[in-house]
Parts: sequence; C-alpha cells; structure tokens
Amino acid sequence: MMRTLLFAAVLLLAACGSPTPDTQETSPPAAGGNAVVADTAHNSRNALDWPGTYTGTLPCADCEGIRTTVTLRDDGTFERELVYVGKSDSPFLETGQFSWNAAGSAVTLALDDGTAQTYQVGENQLFHLDQAGKRISGDLAAQYVLRQSVHDPRIEDRNWRLVEVMGQPFEPPVGGPKAFILLESSQSRASGNNSCNNFFGGYVIEAGQRIRFAANMGATMMACPDIATEASFMEALRKADNYAVKDNQLSLNRARMAPLLRFELTAEPG
Repeated sequence: MMRTLLFAAVLLLAACGSPTPDTQETSPPAAGGNAVVADTAHNSRNALDWPGTYTGTLPCADCEGIRTTVTLRDDGTFERELVYVGKSDSPFLETGQFSWNAAGSAVTLALDDGTAQTYQVGENQLFHLDQAGKRISGDLAAQYVLRQSVHDPRIEDRNWRLVEVMGQPFEPPVGGPKAFILLESSQSRASGNNSCNNFFGGYVIEAGQRIRFAANMGATMMACPDIATEASFMEALRKADNYAVKDNQLSLNRARMAPLLRFELTAEPG
C-alpha cells in the first residue's frame, strides 16, 4: 500500500513540473481573434525630419566621382542633380515624383528614362541602394551615403544686398535694381537679382560653413547695360565653396582666396 502511495506522489510531482503543450509553442490566433499587429508608428517616414537636400560623391568608373544632390520635398516631389567630376561640368538634372515603400523606410525616385533609384532613409542621410534594393557593402560602402545639408539661420531667410563683386565695390545704377540674394531654407533655393536679371536655383550648406550653388542656376533674359557685372556675379556663385558672416555682412568665397561676393544685411530686397 505504501509503495502505491509513493508511486502516485511521484507521478503527481512530475505532472506539476512539466510544461503543458500550450506553454511550449504559440498557436496562430483563431479566426476572429485578436492578432498581434506590428507597430509601424515609428518609421523613417513618420519619425524623421527627412525633407531636405542630401549630397555626396559616388564612385565612378570613368571619372573622379559622381557628385550627387538629391532634394526630397514633403509634397512628394524630388530633384536630383548629377555632376560627373573631371569629365563634364554640365549637371544632369531630373525632377519628378517619389514614393515610399510599405514599411516607410525607403523612397524610390521615378526617373525620366523610365528607371528608378531607391534610397534607404536614415537619420540625416540617404543610403544609395543597388538594383536589388540592398545596401552597398564592402570597402566602398561609405561612399554610397548622401548626407543631409545643414541650415544656418544667420544667413538663410534673410535679404542680403550686394556691395562688392570680385573685389570691386558695387553701386546700383540710378533707377536700376539693387542686386541681392535670398536663401530660402524651406526649399534650399537661392533667388535674387544679379545687377540686372533675376536668378534662381538650388544651394546646399554643409558643415564647416561650406556652401555650393547649383551649376544650372536659371535667370531671366533682360538686356543689361552692364553685362560684365552680371557675368561676374553668376560666375562667382558657380565658384563659391564657403562663406563667412560677421557684423551683418556675408561673404561668398572660394577656398582661402579673397571673397568673390560681399553682401550687407538689409530689411527688404531690391
């Protein structure tokens, strides 16, 4: 009798210590049940400040590099400028619509030739993806990253009146336009007057007070009595690669040479 009771107790303890099938594996929810849904509230599209301009120089098989500038706008449009450094100074510009993937992690640009380019959107950067939608790996991986341009409220969204061109003082002709420049931070767009015609186009500010204006700046086509000043102004914009700002004065420079253009802060343009 005692042996029987001991045997029953052993069986009872074993049953209490063993997991039941329900704790070993999870069955899918039954139809009409509450399924677990992944949290998609925090993705690149919803959580990052992604609208803006991104720049970088990608590897190139037959040139020094492909200087790439991509601007993503919150209305779903894009601009992409490619310059094949050391091969051609003429930029290749494309504009159009972009779309997000379902995960909200990457954007695809619909290009003019019917192809597409996809970028993974990260914190202040875009990762150029290959045709399979994968990140570039290997030794050149870092060269396939575009960095988001920075903003400088000291010079952006303010009106700057031209006072000097290539070291020569500038005085607007009587009754003529007062040359100026305005850098609109929301669109990364420069506009103004070059002493005769109005101009417009993109710009990029990078760390270290570096600045670059689009190679294909547009302008109106009015006849100008002082063609030399207008030409020097536009050439200076193409050459400028850094800036300095002090005491309500802005200078656009190239390397460490003398300023190409000097401006003074003013309340109103023109």
